[in-house]
Amino acid sequence: MNDRACIREFLRDCFILDGELDELSDDASFLENGIVDSTGVLELVLFIEEIFGIEVADDEVIPANFDSVNRMVAYIAAKRAEIDARAAKGA
Repeated sequence: MNDRACIREFLRDCFILDGELDELSDDASFLENGIVDSTGVLELVLFIEEIFGIEVADDEVIPANFDSVNRMVAYIAAKRAEIDARAAKGA
């Protein structure tokens, strides 16, 4: 399963009822659409850390990283690139 599908499945299972996710675009704001509140953001952070093995720093918990499917996908890709770059330096 790709990152986008994994995130959408998590949203479906944890936040969205009655097929609303199918109507939500990947750019739609979770906060503006009432899908995720401040507690939900913490759930998204834990999900990213547990499923993708990425450590999320406190200063990275911002809407630019967690307020839509596309933002989360981009954040995961950026963190993976950062990890890969550090690994290449250490190799």
